[in-house]
Amino acid sequence: MTNPPTSDRNAPRWVALLLVLIAIVLAVVAVIYLVEPAHKLPSFFPGHTLHGKKARIKHGIAAAVVAVLALIGAWFASGRKRVTTSA
Repeated sequence: MTNPPTSDRNAPRWVALLLVLIAIVLAVVAVIYLVEPAHKLPSFFPGHTLHGKKARIKHGIAAAVVAVLALIGAWFASGRKRVTTSA
């Protein structure tokens, strides 16, 4: 006499979708950091300087790594729970 689970997902669907959205935004931010010099970055971006001529490579790599981690989190959140049967 076991109660059936109410959901067979690891997390609600909105969690996985939110993580995918965050990953997409961070991937765009990573590209902006890697392509644009520091003086052309939006002023609300960390690393923006008025006279900076080089791209912020470390910021771009960090944003890309966090984007990949968000995608991995979305993958795990979208997975199904394992159902174990005991005999």
